[in-house]
Amino acid sequence: MSVVARQGFKYSIIGYIGFLLGTISAIFIFPNDFEFYGTLRYIMPTAEMLVPFVVFGISYSNVKFFHHVDKDGKRQNMLSLSLLTVFINFIVFLLIFFLIPSVFPGFRNTKAWKIKEIILPLILLLSFCAIFNKYISNYKRIAVSNIFDNLFPKIANLGSFCLFFYFSLSEQTALAFFFGIFALMLFGYIYYTNRLEKISLDFSTAYFKQDSFWKEFMNYSFFGFLGTFGNYLAINSFMIGEYMGMEENGIYSVLYALISLISIPQLGLFNISAPIISKTLADGDMLELDRFHKKTSLSLYFLGAVLFSCIMVGFPYLTRFMPQNGTLLRMYEPVIWIWGSAVLIDLATGFNGNIISLSKYYRFNILVMLLLAGLTISLNLYFIKNTDLQLIGIALATAISLITYNVVKVVFNYFVFKVSPLTIEMIFVSIICTLAVTVAIVLPDFSNNFINLVYKPAVVLILIFIGNHFTKVFPVENYLNRNFIRSIFKFK
Repeated sequence: MSVVARQGFKYSIIGYIGFLLGTISAIFIFPNDFEFYGTLRYIMPTAEMLVPFVVFGISYSNVKFFHHVDKDGKRQNMLSLSLLTVFINFIVFLLIFFLIPSVFPGFRNTKAWKIKEIILPLILLLSFCAIFNKYISNYKRIAVSNIFDNLFPKIANLGSFCLFFYFSLSEQTALAFFFGIFALMLFGYIYYTNRLEKISLDFSTAYFKQDSFWKEFMNYSFFGFLGTFGNYLAINSFMIGEYMGMEENGIYSVLYALISLISIPQLGLFNISAPIISKTLADGDMLELDRFHKKTSLSLYFLGAVLFSCIMVGFPYLTRFMPQNGTLLRMYEPVIWIWGSAVLIDLATGFNGNIISLSKYYRFNILVMLLLAGLTISLNLYFIKNTDLQLIGIALATAISLITYNVVKVVFNYFVFKVSPLTIEMIFVSIICTLAVTVAIVLPDFSNNFINLVYKPAVVLILIFIGNHFTKVFPVENYLNRNFIRSIFKFK
C-alpha cells in the first residue's frame, strides 16, 4: 500500500477520532452552556481569520519552493527565515491593531477588542504552527500534524468548558487552559519537526538574495496570502458572534461539529495528493490528472453522501439525548440540510482548487477565494440585517457562496486543463442515497428514541450497500479487505 493511501487513511482515522471527541462533546456537554461555548468558538475562528495577516502566505511558499531549496541544502535556511519573518510580521500586526481605535473608535466596542488578551497571543502561536505544518507536509507526513490540528483544539475546547461549567472555575482560568493547549501544540510541532530533521537555525540571507530569489518567494507568498480569505467558517463564527451573540455562535458551532464529519476525508486526501497533482501538471499529463481527479472526487462524494444520509435521518433522534432535549438545535434542523448539501457539492468537485493553485494559473485561485469571502460576508450581512432567518440565513449564505465558488473552478479547469471531477456515477450515488433516506424517513418510529437513532441510519446503510452492489458505482471491496487494513498500521 502506497504512502499516499496509508497517510491519507491514517489522517482520516485521526480525523474521525477528533470528530468522535467533538461530537460527544457537542451532544452531551457543550449544549449545557451555549454562551461560554460560543465564546470559545469565537476566539479560535477570529484568531484563524487574522493569522493570514501574520503568516502572509509564507507557509505555502515552504511547500512550493521546498524542492528548490532542498537541492542546495537550504531547507533549514528557508524554515528559519520563515519563522523570523512571521515574528516580525506579528510585531507590525500588533502596532496596526492598537492603532485602529484611534481611527475607528467603535473598534473598542467589538468583542475582538474586549478579549484581545487571548486572541493576540493565540494568533502568534497559530502562525508559527502554520509554518511547521506546511513544512512537515513536504515529507509526506500529515498524520501526526493532524493530531495537533484536529485533536488539540478539541481538547482545548472540552477541557476549558469543563473547568468553567463542571468545576466552576473562573472564565479567566478556563481560557488560560485553552491557551495552554495551543502552546503545547506549538512545542509538539517543534519536537516532531526536529525528529524528521534536526532543526538548525540559519538566518543568513545570502542564498535568498541570489538571483533575487526572495522576490519570487515573497511574490508567491503574497498571492498565497490573498488566497486565504476564503475561510468562510471563520468568517461565519466571527460575524455570528459580533452580530447575533455568543449563544447563537455556540449553537452554530455544535451544528458545524455534526456536519464536519462529511468532509473529514477531504482534508487528508488533498494534502497528500498535492505532490501527485504537481507532478502530472509538470509532465503535462492531463489524461492522468483527469482520471485521478474523477476517481478521488467520486470517492469523496460517495463517502460524504453516505455519512450525510445517516446524519439526516438520525439527527432528530440525536437531539433527544442532548441537554434540554436539544430544543434549540432541533429548531435549526434546516441548517443541517442546507449546509450539508453545500458541503456535498464541495466534495463532488474534488481538488479543483489544488489544481489551480499548483499551476501557473494560481493567481486565478486567489480571485475565486476573494469571491468566496466577499459573497460570504455580503450575504451574511444581508440575511442578518434584512431577514429573521438567523442561523438558517447564515446557512443559505454559506451554501450560495460555496456552490458559486466551486462552479467557477469547475468551469475554469474544464476549459483550461480539460479535466473535470464530475462523473455519471455521482448521479447514481445521489439517487441511491435519496431513495435510502426517503425509505428510512417513512418507516414507522419506535417509542424508544435510541432504537430509532440506531435502526434508521442502519436502514440507510443497508439500502445504499444494496444499491451500490447492483450498480457497481463505488469499489467498496477495495477498502474492505485484509491487505488494505493491514497496510494502514504500517508507519513507515
